[in-house]
Amino acid sequence: MTPYKKGRWAEKRAIVILRLKGYKILAERFKTPVGEIDVIASKRKQLVFVEVKNRPSLSEALDSLSLLQRKRIVQAAKMYLAKHPRWITGEIRFDVIAFWPWRWQHLQNAWNEI
Repeated sequence: MTPYKKGRWAEKRAIVILRLKGYKILAERFKTPVGEIDVIASKRKQLVFVEVKNRPSLSEALDSLSLLQRKRIVQAAKMYLAKHPRWITGEIRFDVIAFWPWRWQHLQNAWNEI
């Protein structure tokens, strides 16, 4: 399987996990000129921007999320909020869902920058 297909597979699994946990999926692969957000979801009054990582280990998944990538995701999130202003006053969170062989973990509030 190519890295692209592995990434798409992980994103689809992340969406299933989020739905099972009660989240509503608002967008998949939200693209902007500054970056892309893998999944945008909501639960109650929380808006959640989710980065999905598929790596050989949890530590490699977390290490692959660089400061530059986090900044791009934050900028893309600001663009989403500009298009959907009803969320500006709500709680906003950045999560990571990491997959590695036979395991996964949903890290809530992986970072906080808005």
